[in-house]
Amino acid sequence: MSDFNRISIRSDPAKSNYDDGVSGLSLDDVRPSTVLVSAKLEPKGPVTEPLVIPIYHSSTYVVKEMEDCLDGLKEGAPIYSRLANPTTETAEAVINGLERGAGSLTFSSGMAAITSVMLGFLKSGDHVIHQIPVYPGTLTALKFLNSSYGVELTAVKDISVEAVSKHIKDNTKMLWIETPCNPDIYVVDVEGLTQLAKSKNILVAVDGTFGSPALQHFMPLGIDFSVHSSTKYMGGHSDLIGGCVTTRTVEQWRILKLIQGTFGNMLSPHDASLLLRGLKTLSLRMERISENAMKVATYLEQHPKVQRVRYPGLTSHPQHEVARKQMTSYSGMIMAEIKGGEKGGRAVAENVRIVRLAVSLGGVESLVEHPYTMTHGKYLMTEKEMEEACITPGMLRISIGLEDADDLIKDFGQALEKLEL
Repeated sequence: MSDFNRISIRSDPAKSNYDDGVSGLSLDDVRPSTVLVSAKLEPKGPVTEPLVIPIYHSSTYVVKEMEDCLDGLKEGAPIYSRLANPTTETAEAVINGLERGAGSLTFSSGMAAITSVMLGFLKSGDHVIHQIPVYPGTLTALKFLNSSYGVELTAVKDISVEAVSKHIKDNTKMLWIETPCNPDIYVVDVEGLTQLAKSKNILVAVDGTFGSPALQHFMPLGIDFSVHSSTKYMGGHSDLIGGCVTTRTVEQWRILKLIQGTFGNMLSPHDASLLLRGLKTLSLRMERISENAMKVATYLEQHPKVQRVRYPGLTSHPQHEVARKQMTSYSGMIMAEIKGGEKGGRAVAENVRIVRLAVSLGGVESLVEHPYTMTHGKYLMTEKEMEEACITPGMLRISIGLEDADDLIKDFGQALEKLEL
């Protein structure tokens, strides 16, 4: 007998519920087609749990008694996956643990998260103060609320406590902040604005996508909604679309939960699984990405063909001291305005070899895009809005990834060499 045959295997083959006579039914009581549809594993041996949360594909969940359905809906138990799913709820629990809010919810995209906050807490006649520039998708949603539902809007550039205080009205309901903002990397004094808003009973929503919740912690400051496109840094691998909102109160969470279930914009369990994977390395990635971005921003700021650079870690950034106060590190987003206008921006964006020309941001790969013709182009913003937001022809938005910083610097260097002024 070979050594292999002497190995003792004491476990038994996997058996189905019908093999074990669960519910009084055996294999002799049903036909093969019934076995194929309804058989399930009856686990044996020690109780174990998976190290990684499973992807719960199931759209619906079996109950023992009819009353369990309504009880489950009331108490939040999985009954139907549009309303609750263990994989997505695990992602929400992890996010809320990081954000330190009353509760978190995940959505099918960053825009689903943003519009859910707007739909849940704004009505006709309310007034919203928002900064400019702001992500064009957010601006489009606000303009839709204005034209279709009569929500008043006031856009504020260089959104400071002093500037915002001048625009507060009796019907001002919400202040919408983005920091660092897209695409010029303006850093907002969240603490100062939150104190102002709270003194006037105004809700505060902060889109912190560009910094991630690993580097910015705004819930302790009293904001109402911490919003992120989890497509970006939280997912971190450019392979999912998602968004999340963390609320200050349980009541706010319950309103958003109703919005999520009613409009059906929940995150899928598959994407929730990818998000959970990304969250595990978020802190480590943000540390390395921030280190890389600081080196690249310093190089670009000193280059003779670069007109100006905005990066929160540079002392030249107009809100550098605010960034030092409210960010633990400075993330990977850089705005660089290349000399030569659109010609200069195009020369760099289309000639990099390691950095890739693409929209989106926050992944392990470094990306560059040209706001003037891409994300903030005329199809989303009017000429006046682009001018007010200082979207210039030579502006590049750069998302630094995990490549070697020296390689990224060389890549930008060779692309800048191709620019003839």
